[in-house]
Amino acid sequence: MIRNPNTESTQFLQSLKGAGISINNENAVIERLEEAREWHYAFTTLVKQGERIGIRFLATPRMQLAELKKLFAQYRFAEHAEAAFEANLVH
Repeated sequence: MIRNPNTESTQFLQSLKGAGISINNENAVIERLEEAREWHYAFTTLVKQGERIGIRFLATPRMQLAELKKLFAQYRFAEHAEAAFEANLVH
């Protein structure tokens, strides 16, 4: 359940979807990010290890790589986080 749809992490997830990313088990992602002290780190961990709990990030046919790069910069992710996301993105 989304407790606060206006959190930065939730806005980031909505932006990812707008850039053509589909999120399996989105509610679990939202819950974990809302509970995390550092949501950027929690997101990167979910990207790398979330598949074992049913969390996957999938590229849709309308995915825009340039938009993804812009979002990771806008939300102040470390460079390695964007690379990890792209490496674990299911096509």
